[in-house]
Amino acid sequence: MERHVEQARAKINLWLSVVGRRDDGYHLLDSLVVFSDLADTLEAEPADGLSLAIEGLGADSLSAEPDNLVLKAARLLAAEAGIVPRAALRLAKRIPMAAGLGGGSADAAAALRLLCRLWGLDLSSSVLAALAARLGADVPMCLAERPMLVAGIGEKLVPAPPLPACSLLLVNPGVALPTPKVFATRSGAFSVPTPLDRPWSDIDDLAAALMARGNDLTDAAISLQPIVGEALGLLRNAPAVRYAGMSGSGATCFALCRSIAEAESTASRLPSSWWRHIGRLA
Repeated sequence: MERHVEQARAKINLWLSVVGRRDDGYHLLDSLVVFSDLADTLEAEPADGLSLAIEGLGADSLSAEPDNLVLKAARLLAAEAGIVPRAALRLAKRIPMAAGLGGGSADAAAALRLLCRLWGLDLSSSVLAALAARLGADVPMCLAERPMLVAGIGEKLVPAPPLPACSLLLVNPGVALPTPKVFATRSGAFSVPTPLDRPWSDIDDLAAALMARGNDLTDAAISLQPIVGEALGLLRNAPAVRYAGMSGSGATCFALCRSIAEAESTASRLPSSWWRHIGRLA
Protein backbone atom coordinates (compact mmCIF):
# COMPACT_ATOMS: atom_id res chain seq x y z
CA MET A 1 0.00 0.00 0.00
CA GLU A 2 1.28 3.45 -0.93
CA ARG A 3 1.65 5.57 2.22
CA HIS A 4 2.21 9.33 2.34
CA VAL A 5 3.30 11.33 5.40
CA GLU A 6 3.04 15.06 6.13
CA GLN A 7 4.08 17.13 9.14
CA ALA A 8 1.69 19.75 10.56
CA ARG A 9 3.90 22.26 12.37
CA ALA A 10 2.76 24.35 15.32
CA LYS A 11 2.13 28.01 14.54
CA ILE A 12 3.51 30.71 16.84
CA ASN A 13 2.51 34.37 16.80
CA LEU A 14 5.71 36.16 17.81
CA TRP A 15 3.67 39.34 17.89
CA LEU A 16 -0.05 39.89 17.46
CA SER A 17 -1.73 43.29 17.16
CA VAL A 18 -5.51 43.64 16.82
CA VAL A 19 -5.90 46.61 14.47
CA GLY A 20 -9.64 46.65 13.76
CA ARG A 21 -12.81 44.65 13.24
CA ARG A 22 -14.90 44.03 10.15
CA ASP A 23 -18.67 44.45 10.02
CA ASP A 24 -19.06 40.66 10.11
CA GLY A 25 -17.28 40.51 13.48
CA TYR A 26 -13.92 39.16 12.30
CA HIS A 27 -10.95 41.00 13.79
CA LEU A 28 -8.18 42.47 11.68
CA LEU A 29 -4.66 41.51 12.66
CA ASP A 30 -1.05 42.52 12.27
CA SER A 31 1.13 39.56 13.22
CA LEU A 32 4.45 37.84 12.70
CA VAL A 33 3.76 34.11 12.37
CA VAL A 34 6.49 31.48 12.51
CA PHE A 35 6.51 27.70 12.83
CA SER A 36 8.08 25.32 15.30
CA ASP A 37 9.73 21.92 14.97
CA LEU A 38 6.84 20.71 17.18
CA ALA A 39 4.42 19.01 14.78
CA ASP A 40 1.52 16.64 14.44
CA THR A 41 2.00 13.85 11.90
CA LEU A 42 -0.64 12.99 9.30
CA GLU A 43 -0.44 9.77 7.26
CA ALA A 44 -2.61 8.68 4.36
CA GLU A 45 -3.08 5.45 2.41
CA PRO A 46 -5.44 4.55 -0.44
CA ALA A 47 -8.78 3.17 0.74
CA ASP A 48 -12.31 2.47 -0.50
CA GLY A 49 -13.77 5.27 1.67
CA LEU A 50 -12.68 8.18 3.85
CA SER A 51 -11.69 7.57 7.47
CA LEU A 52 -9.61 9.22 10.18
CA ALA A 53 -7.93 7.58 13.19
CA ILE A 54 -6.48 9.88 15.87
CA GLU A 55 -3.90 9.08 18.51
CA GLY A 56 -1.81 11.06 20.96
CA LEU A 57 -2.55 14.32 22.79
CA GLY A 58 -6.30 14.96 23.15
CA ALA A 59 -7.19 12.03 20.90
CA ASP A 60 -10.34 11.08 22.84
CA SER A 61 -11.99 14.49 22.57
CA LEU A 62 -10.93 14.95 18.94
CA SER A 63 -12.25 11.52 17.98
CA ALA A 64 -15.62 12.48 19.47
CA GLU A 65 -15.95 15.47 17.13
CA PRO A 66 -18.63 14.89 14.46
CA ASP A 67 -16.45 16.34 11.68
CA ASN A 68 -12.74 16.96 12.27
CA LEU A 69 -11.03 19.70 10.24
CA VAL A 70 -8.88 17.06 8.54
CA LEU A 71 -12.01 15.36 7.17
CA LYS A 72 -13.49 18.71 6.17
CA ALA A 73 -10.30 19.50 4.26
CA ALA A 74 -10.40 16.11 2.53
CA ARG A 75 -14.00 16.53 1.42
CA LEU A 76 -13.46 20.11 0.28
CA LEU A 77 -10.39 19.15 -1.76
CA ALA A 78 -12.18 16.20 -3.35
CA ALA A 79 -15.16 18.38 -4.27
CA GLU A 80 -12.85 20.93 -5.90
CA ALA A 81 -11.15 18.16 -7.90
CA GLY A 82 -14.43 16.45 -8.81
CA ILE A 83 -13.46 13.12 -7.28
CA VAL A 84 -14.79 10.85 -4.53
CA PRO A 85 -12.74 11.29 -1.31
CA ARG A 86 -11.00 7.99 -0.61
CA ALA A 87 -8.22 7.74 1.97
CA ALA A 88 -7.39 6.09 5.27
CA LEU A 89 -5.96 8.90 7.39
CA ARG A 90 -4.09 8.61 10.68
CA LEU A 91 -3.31 11.68 12.79
CA ALA A 92 -0.73 11.60 15.60
CA LYS A 93 -1.33 14.63 17.84
CA ARG A 94 1.51 16.38 19.67
CA ILE A 95 0.25 19.98 19.58
CA PRO A 96 -2.03 20.90 22.51
CA MET A 97 -5.61 21.90 21.67
CA ALA A 98 -7.10 25.38 22.24
CA ALA A 99 -3.58 26.53 23.01
CA GLY A 100 -2.82 29.33 20.54
CA LEU A 101 -0.62 27.07 18.39
CA GLY A 102 -3.01 26.51 15.49
CA GLY A 103 -2.99 22.72 15.79
CA GLY A 104 -6.32 22.14 14.05
CA SER A 105 -5.48 24.61 11.28
CA ALA A 106 -2.05 23.02 10.79
CA ASP A 107 -3.68 19.58 10.52
CA ALA A 108 -6.16 20.85 7.90
CA ALA A 109 -3.36 22.45 5.87
CA ALA A 110 -1.32 19.25 6.09
CA ALA A 111 -4.33 17.31 4.81
CA LEU A 112 -4.54 19.54 1.73
CA ARG A 113 -0.84 19.09 0.94
CA LEU A 114 -0.88 15.36 1.68
CA LEU A 115 -4.01 14.46 -0.26
CA CYS A 116 -2.87 16.40 -3.31
CA ARG A 117 0.02 13.93 -3.47
CA LEU A 118 -2.05 10.84 -2.67
CA TRP A 119 -4.72 11.71 -5.24
CA GLY A 120 -2.27 13.01 -7.86
CA LEU A 121 -3.80 16.49 -7.97
CA ASP A 122 -1.99 19.42 -9.56
CA LEU A 123 -3.90 22.39 -8.18
CA SER A 124 -2.41 25.86 -8.27
CA SER A 125 -1.20 27.53 -5.10
CA SER A 126 -3.95 30.13 -5.44
CA VAL A 127 -6.68 27.47 -5.60
CA LEU A 128 -5.25 25.68 -2.56
CA ALA A 129 -5.01 28.98 -0.66
CA ALA A 130 -8.66 29.71 -1.44
CA LEU A 131 -9.67 26.27 -0.17
CA ALA A 132 -7.58 26.82 2.97
CA ALA A 133 -9.33 30.13 3.65
CA ARG A 134 -12.71 28.38 3.52
CA LEU A 135 -11.54 26.04 6.31
CA GLY A 136 -10.45 28.80 8.72
CA ALA A 137 -8.57 32.08 9.04
CA ASP A 138 -5.34 30.40 10.19
CA VAL A 139 -5.29 27.64 7.57
CA PRO A 140 -3.74 29.68 4.69
CA MET A 141 -0.70 30.62 6.80
CA CYS A 142 -0.37 27.00 7.95
CA LEU A 143 -0.56 25.89 4.33
CA ALA A 144 2.41 28.14 3.51
CA GLU A 145 4.21 26.95 6.69
CA ARG A 146 7.00 29.53 6.61
CA PRO A 147 7.56 32.82 8.49
CA MET A 148 4.92 35.30 7.40
CA LEU A 149 3.79 38.84 8.09
CA VAL A 150 0.03 38.46 8.43
CA ALA A 151 -2.70 41.05 7.87
CA GLY A 152 -6.46 41.10 7.31
CA ILE A 153 -8.17 38.27 9.18
CA GLY A 154 -5.21 36.04 8.37
CA GLU A 155 -5.55 35.77 4.60
CA LYS A 156 -3.06 38.51 3.63
CA LEU A 157 0.39 36.95 3.78
CA VAL A 158 3.80 38.41 2.97
CA PRO A 159 7.03 36.41 3.50
CA ALA A 160 8.90 37.64 6.58
CA PRO A 161 12.63 38.41 6.59
CA PRO A 162 14.95 35.58 7.66
CA LEU A 163 14.82 34.97 11.40
CA PRO A 164 18.00 35.06 13.49
CA ALA A 165 19.17 31.79 15.02
CA CYS A 166 17.48 31.10 18.36
CA SER A 167 16.09 28.28 20.45
CA LEU A 168 12.50 27.98 21.54
CA LEU A 169 10.70 26.95 24.70
CA LEU A 170 6.93 26.43 24.51
CA VAL A 171 5.00 26.22 27.78
CA ASN A 172 1.35 25.50 28.49
CA PRO A 173 0.17 25.54 32.12
CA GLY A 174 -2.57 23.02 31.39
CA VAL A 175 -5.52 25.27 30.58
CA ALA A 176 -7.49 25.80 27.37
CA LEU A 177 -8.52 29.19 25.98
CA PRO A 178 -11.12 29.13 23.17
CA THR A 179 -10.18 31.82 20.64
CA PRO A 180 -13.67 33.41 20.30
CA LYS A 181 -13.91 33.89 24.07
CA VAL A 182 -10.51 35.60 24.25
CA PHE A 183 -11.35 37.99 21.41
CA ALA A 184 -14.72 38.76 23.02
CA THR A 185 -12.97 39.60 26.30
CA ARG A 186 -10.41 41.95 24.71
CA SER A 187 -11.12 45.61 25.43
CA GLY A 188 -9.61 48.99 24.65
CA ALA A 189 -8.61 50.76 21.46
CA PHE A 190 -7.30 48.96 18.42
CA SER A 191 -3.57 49.05 17.77
CA VAL A 192 -1.92 50.83 14.86
CA PRO A 193 0.10 48.50 12.59
CA THR A 194 3.85 49.07 12.84
CA PRO A 195 5.52 48.39 9.48
CA LEU A 196 8.74 46.41 9.52
CA ASP A 197 11.48 48.73 8.30
CA ARG A 198 14.44 46.30 8.22
CA PRO A 199 15.41 42.69 8.91
CA TRP A 200 16.61 41.60 12.35
CA SER A 201 20.36 41.35 12.84
CA ASP A 202 20.34 38.94 15.81
CA ILE A 203 18.15 37.55 18.57
CA ASP A 204 18.38 40.73 20.66
CA ASP A 205 17.30 42.82 17.68
CA LEU A 206 14.33 40.50 17.17
CA ALA A 207 13.51 40.64 20.89
CA ALA A 208 13.44 44.45 20.79
CA ALA A 209 10.98 44.37 17.87
CA LEU A 210 8.75 41.90 19.69
CA MET A 211 8.85 43.92 22.89
CA ALA A 212 7.68 47.00 21.00
CA ARG A 213 4.62 45.15 19.68
CA GLY A 214 3.63 42.35 22.09
CA ASN A 215 0.32 40.48 21.93
CA ASP A 216 -2.90 42.47 22.27
CA LEU A 217 -4.78 39.40 23.53
CA THR A 218 -2.53 38.78 26.55
CA ASP A 219 -4.53 40.80 29.09
CA ALA A 220 -7.78 39.16 28.00
CA ALA A 221 -6.24 35.70 28.27
CA ILE A 222 -4.86 36.43 31.75
CA SER A 223 -8.25 37.72 32.91
CA LEU A 224 -9.80 34.40 31.85
CA GLN A 225 -6.93 32.19 33.04
CA PRO A 226 -4.64 34.01 35.53
CA ILE A 227 -2.14 31.15 35.39
CA VAL A 228 -1.11 32.47 31.96
CA GLY A 229 0.24 35.54 33.73
CA GLU A 230 2.12 33.29 36.14
CA ALA A 231 3.72 31.41 33.25
CA LEU A 232 4.76 34.64 31.54
CA GLY A 233 6.21 35.96 34.80
CA LEU A 234 8.37 32.88 35.29
CA LEU A 235 9.65 33.01 31.73
CA ARG A 236 10.36 36.74 31.76
CA ASN A 237 12.29 36.48 35.03
CA ALA A 238 14.50 33.65 33.76
CA PRO A 239 18.02 35.00 33.08
CA ALA A 240 18.50 33.12 29.79
CA VAL A 241 15.28 34.34 28.15
CA ARG A 242 15.73 37.08 25.55
CA TYR A 243 11.98 37.50 25.02
CA ALA A 244 8.82 35.79 26.30
CA GLY A 245 5.25 36.23 25.14
CA MET A 246 1.95 34.47 24.53
CA SER A 247 1.15 32.84 21.20
CA GLY A 248 -2.16 33.64 19.51
CA SER A 249 -5.07 33.64 21.93
CA GLY A 250 -3.15 31.47 24.43
CA ALA A 251 -2.72 29.71 26.71
CA THR A 252 0.67 28.60 25.34
CA CYS A 253 3.55 30.95 26.07
CA PHE A 254 6.94 30.96 24.40
CA ALA A 255 10.47 31.99 25.29
CA LEU A 256 13.32 32.70 22.89
CA CYS A 257 16.83 31.77 24.05
CA ARG A 258 20.26 31.68 22.44
CA SER A 259 20.72 27.92 22.79
CA ILE A 260 18.95 24.64 23.52
CA ALA A 261 20.89 24.43 26.79
CA GLU A 262 19.49 27.82 27.88
CA ALA A 263 15.97 26.73 26.94
CA GLU A 264 16.42 23.53 28.96
CA SER A 265 17.71 25.49 31.94
CA THR A 266 14.67 27.78 31.76
CA ALA A 267 12.29 24.81 31.51
CA SER A 268 13.79 23.32 34.68
CA ARG A 269 12.50 26.35 36.64
CA LEU A 270 8.87 25.63 35.71
CA PRO A 271 6.29 23.46 37.52
CA SER A 272 6.79 19.85 36.45
CA SER A 273 3.09 19.42 35.67
CA TRP A 274 3.16 22.02 32.89
CA TRP A 275 3.43 20.86 29.29
CA ARG A 276 6.55 22.08 27.52
CA HIS A 277 8.46 21.67 24.26
CA ILE A 278 12.10 22.59 23.74
CA GLY A 279 13.26 23.01 20.17
CA ARG A 280 13.79 25.49 17.38
CA LEU A 281 11.87 27.56 14.91
CA ALA A 282 11.36 25.52 11.74
